[in-house]
Amino acid sequence: MKQTIFTLLVLISIGLISCRKDRNDPDIKQYDDTQIKNYIAANSITGMLRDTTDGDTTGIYYKILSQGRGTPMDYSDQISFVFTVRTLDGKFVSVDSLNTNHFYGYLGHVSNSLPKGLQTAIHNLIKYKGTAARVIIPSHLAYGVNGYGSGSSSNANTHIGGNQSLDYYINVVSNQELYDDAIIKNYIKTKGLTGFTKTADGVYYKVGTPGTGTDEITNDSYITTAYTGKFLNDNIFDTQTSYSQTVGSLATGVGKALNGQTAGVVISMIIPSRFGYGTAGSSTAIGPNVVLYFDFTIATVSN
Repeated sequence: MKQTIFTLLVLISIGLISCRKDRNDPDIKQYDDTQIKNYIAANSITGMLRDTTDGDTTGIYYKILSQGRGTPMDYSDQISFVFTVRTLDGKFVSVDSLNTNHFYGYLGHVSNSLPKGLQTAIHNLIKYKGTAARVIIPSHLAYGVNGYGSGSSSNANTHIGGNQSLDYYINVVSNQELYDDAIIKNYIKTKGLTGFTKTADGVYYKVGTPGTGTDEITNDSYITTAYTGKFLNDNIFDTQTSYSQTVGSLATGVGKALNGQTAGVVISMIIPSRFGYGTAGSSTAIGPNVVLYFDFTIATVSN
């Protein structure tokens, strides 16, 4: 009797283990490949290629949308890229490439915060700065059996379920200055904005109401102002109704737009990332290499 119970327990244990798609399970690659092929077929995706680097071992699928040039990227290179990502089951979608989905750092450090498979795809398949691509990362090179994020997998956009492969659009930036300017021009065109002037440094500004004061603003000026800051997806990250500070302590681009203005001015400005918070970003609110939009109303100026 004891032997029978023991045998049944062993069989149940084997059954439970076989049902779990662990990242070390040799069948997980086959499972991932089936899921990816079904996803490609169901969504009528064309032109996807399977990664055959090092003998077809990764299971990554990709499509180069526009090809960059230059020297192939190495793990020791600093790179900047933006991305969107969604799970194949559609329960997690993150498309904010204007702020949150930015990476700046060494290619070899991508896997510190993003899936290992994404780092592999950039190095082996995308290869060149300036390349845009669509990449499907299998779950065993993404977040594996445990998934990622908080809350239940049934909660949209808060949790990536276990064994979920990921569909990425990636744009590796070759020239941040040109990229920012293209983003700004596209925003102005899409929103139908008019009247913006571009400074020699690349900051865009528009004076809505001219100032009536006599003291012209410089970096040393102490100002009292109301302002609103937002991303180019129009999400507001900061707003103040009365704020006093020297102009030089604000983002560099703000000073460039305010230079020469006087008290009473109402001015809008779009600031390239190098004159905002640059490659470092600002804590968790503003990512690296993010273009910013500000509306300022200057109440007082003291020189």
